[in-house]
Amino acid sequence: MSKLKTTLAHHFDHLHAHPEVSWEEHETTNYLVQELEALGLSPKRFKDMTGLYVDIGKGTPRVGIRTDIDALWQEVEGEFKANHSCGHDGHMTMGLGAAALLSEANLTGAVRILFQPAEEKGNGALALLDQGVIDPLQYLFGVHVRPLIELPEGVHSPALHHGAARMIRGTITGIEAHGARPEQGINAIEAAAALIDALKRIWIQPGRSGSIKMTHLQAGGTAANIIPGKATFSLDCRAQENDTMDLLIEGLERAIASVETFYKVSIDYHEGAKIVAAQVNKEAASLLQDAIIETVGESHCGPEIISPGGEDFHYFSFHKPELKTTMLGLGCGVTPGLHHPEMTFNTTYLEQGARILASAAKLAVERCEEGSP
Repeated sequence: MSKLKTTLAHHFDHLHAHPEVSWEEHETTNYLVQELEALGLSPKRFKDMTGLYVDIGKGTPRVGIRTDIDALWQEVEGEFKANHSCGHDGHMTMGLGAAALLSEANLTGAVRILFQPAEEKGNGALALLDQGVIDPLQYLFGVHVRPLIELPEGVHSPALHHGAARMIRGTITGIEAHGARPEQGINAIEAAAALIDALKRIWIQPGRSGSIKMTHLQAGGTAANIIPGKATFSLDCRAQENDTMDLLIEGLERAIASVETFYKVSIDYHEGAKIVAAQVNKEAASLLQDAIIETVGESHCGPEIISPGGEDFHYFSFHKPELKTTMLGLGCGVTPGLHHPEMTFNTTYLEQGARILASAAKLAVERCEEGSP
């Protein structure tokens, strides 16, 4: 076993055993700072929040690598706890590995490695944008472990085309009444059922991918003879492109307006998490493809992946269209699937991921130097 693989195994074991949820990654941040300083680097914590970044090389960094550091809060074997079931422990491990490799490389420019909090909340990337730490970058590479249904073990993708996602919560307010006099009330459950039916009638063009559905509904108490006057609900909205998401939301607004009018209820709603779809840059994906081939060979370079899942990484290029971004899909045998409380993957591929990211960063630095005046 190589020295790097041994070191990465140690990092992973520690990070996996000490998960922390979004915006509370304090000890995780401390560990990352400690390990980067042990490499002789000078990491900088973000202002007024968890997470950090480190610059490697000389000059202003124009190439970046971003990893995420938070865990999910979920039930595991009957107990609710923080749990790394999305692979962020592996992402951090690869970030530390890339830092170690780049610190020993003869870079002609600088690379910035970002350890971002709160990806699971969907607003960590926006916080980094507000901090200004993305501003000098021309290229930015991300990474995410992938399930077996997408990539075989040891096969890696140069681009992940995540979809857009919005989580919406709302309240339907009618009028409560006695079950014997339903005409005196307005049944919130019936209005919710009408809204569910209306959502099914939101059409998008054939060839486009999108869905909107109710995933939570709660109304009434334990008494069967009371017409419930209030219901709360949640909606999960997904689309492969940002403009398709806009069409779904327009349809939702029409559906809500029609139910309000017909049932004489009020429906108040707001967006919780909001994720934009990927806008993969062809040049960045090409550099990452070259890095995969250079590291593990052409036979281990897979196709670009289209995924219905969401990732707040794509806010970077959404708000900075000039930024060239793509994400490495690491084929490491994720099973049973991402966000499953008992998710596992083959951690031996983390070394390959670290080497691919470091190689892509070096290639991008050289491309930046070639394009310098």
